[in-house]
Amino acid sequence: MRRTLLVLAVLVSQMLLGWAPAHASEKERVALIGVSGLHWTDLSRADTPNLWELAGGSAIGSMSVRTVGNITCPYDGWLTVSAGIRSASGYRCGPPPMPEQQGRGAVIPDYDYLHEVAGQRYAGLLGDTLAKAGECAIAIGPGAALGLADGKGAVTTYYASPIQMKTEELERCRLVAMDVDDLIRPYISDDGKLPRVAEKLSAQDRRAALRLADAKAGALLAVLPQDTTVLLSGMSDHGSVPHLRVAALRQPGAQGHALGAASTRRDDISILPDLTTTVLTKLGVAVPDSVVGQVMQVNGPGATFDQMAEADQTAQTMRSVKGYYFIALAVLQVLFYVVAFVLLRRRKGLSWVRPAAVTLAAIPITSILVNLLPWSTHLELFGGMLAWLAVITFAAFAGPWRRSPLGPLAVVAGVTALTLAGDLLTGTTLQLNSFMGFSAEQGARYYGLGNIPFALLATGTLLSATVIAHRLSRPWGAAVVAVLGTFAMVLGGSGMGSDFGGVIAFVPGIAVTALLILGKRISLWKLGAFCVAGGVVVMGFAIANYLRPAAEQSHLGRFVGQVISGEAIDVIVRKLVAMLSTLLSPTLMPVVIAAVAFLVYAVMRPDQATAGVLPAAFEYSPSLKAGLIGTLISGVVGTLVNDSGAAVLSMALALAIPLVLSAGIAALPGRSATEERPLAKV
Repeated sequence: MRRTLLVLAVLVSQMLLGWAPAHASEKERVALIGVSGLHWTDLSRADTPNLWELAGGSAIGSMSVRTVGNITCPYDGWLTVSAGIRSASGYRCGPPPMPEQQGRGAVIPDYDYLHEVAGQRYAGLLGDTLAKAGECAIAIGPGAALGLADGKGAVTTYYASPIQMKTEELERCRLVAMDVDDLIRPYISDDGKLPRVAEKLSAQDRRAALRLADAKAGALLAVLPQDTTVLLSGMSDHGSVPHLRVAALRQPGAQGHALGAASTRRDDISILPDLTTTVLTKLGVAVPDSVVGQVMQVNGPGATFDQMAEADQTAQTMRSVKGYYFIALAVLQVLFYVVAFVLLRRRKGLSWVRPAAVTLAAIPITSILVNLLPWSTHLELFGGMLAWLAVITFAAFAGPWRRSPLGPLAVVAGVTALTLAGDLLTGTTLQLNSFMGFSAEQGARYYGLGNIPFALLATGTLLSATVIAHRLSRPWGAAVVAVLGTFAMVLGGSGMGSDFGGVIAFVPGIAVTALLILGKRISLWKLGAFCVAGGVVVMGFAIANYLRPAAEQSHLGRFVGQVISGEAIDVIVRKLVAMLSTLLSPTLMPVVIAAVAFLVYAVMRPDQATAGVLPAAFEYSPSLKAGLIGTLISGVVGTLVNDSGAAVLSMALALAIPLVLSAGIAALPGRSATEERPLAKV
């Protein structure tokens, strides 16, 4: 018996001893090299041979460095890595503070400022998490010290330069982070700040800075153990214009592949908090629940430096003219209402007003459809949009439906709704880098249904549904509105669209339209109940999303987590402030004011204002009146519950009012084609 026990003990001990080395060998070593301001166009064999070789052997992608403001300074970038959420240093934004050396380690001076003044409660989270897991880390440079510091601002091992580091420390500590700040040093003013100025550094000076940065990165790469997983990231902006920056991950089998993350749902785009999650995951350390980043993923092959540089060029092309686009759209809208008012009062030019109205209503969706075409320059962008505008307008007046007052309306509204629904079903690739959608370098959203696209989807769906309801009895017409509206609402609010405020606004719009078609009256009490119902529905989507694994959660699920942690109030206040600021927008409010004024006057003084055009439209199709009212309610509620504010209502009006006006012109006595009248009146 004793022999048996002895044999068993020996076998168990051998198994345990055998497993221990194998387990240790599976633990990864990680190096994070953050080069503030690094862009894909900076890399070259001549000036940056070390970074060129590193990126060439890695999975590559674009890093969206936005934190809180439009421009990210190095302080904010490294602070975001430390906290695992988008963070800002407030008025001290600039280069990270210079650590004070204390033995082998260092302390960030006045670190309490981040907690007490800047309100960054999670500053030091990465350092605390590593310490609790018993992992040591080496920081090289001020930014790395900030990123790896614990909640008190202390880092155990710190060096100002990689040449000071001992090789044996790399064997002892499985994480090393290095801040390479040579590309932003030329921009730092005498007071230690990064002034918000255009990037005016000469090409020669930029190349000199790149050589210094590359030499520093090369010094670390030369002494890293062979099995080290290396992360390279452009940590910040360095001028007054936001850009997509470099992201690279070197590990076995990653070379030439695209690098993305579940946080963006893009194969080639990641965000700064993803660095925090990736570092902890590679080290085998549990990621705290408050961290919003996801593990960076190696995706399909074929990624090239040129593709990454072109992605930023496309974003810059869109960004550089986005303001002018909305100004032009606002001017066209206001000018249209003025000219239409004058012509309609004189009962002249109706044959011109109708195609102009249809063309104007088709403009918004062309900014999304253009992404079906390849473009990178302004000429290609606007040329593609004009081509789509011509196609949609031609289609609206080309078929037999042109004889129906609702025909052109149905084409434009249908194309708008179907385009956005199709985009939601296929991963929302069309909304990225579009005037009406979102842009990666701005970092507000990377997937799902944006606020302005929600306005277009809701308006297009409700108007299209009322065209169908026009031919049906009241119950069937209301059913069509309910079914199509609910389908679009689910697309927008589920994991495909992840639109929180859109669901709240869409539900009352659908309900009001359907009830008006049924001939029911709408009271304020009912309207309020519909808004509450929208809130209940969207919270259902959010809770369902929250119950999924963290890597699969969208901002809907994270909002539930913020409610639980008590952070939701800050989020709501921030969105409320953003919404209120849009009410003063010089490009959004003129559209709202002009459209609402035209609509109110046309309803109150139909004969004087529009030669009876709107009454003719509503007499011809009572369901259209219901759809317009439902659209206005969705637009108003959407304005109140979304941070885009007035943009929601302005785009809903930009699509709906011209189309309803075009239908009314065709429905005037003596102009409309012979067509069966609807069975219900609203």
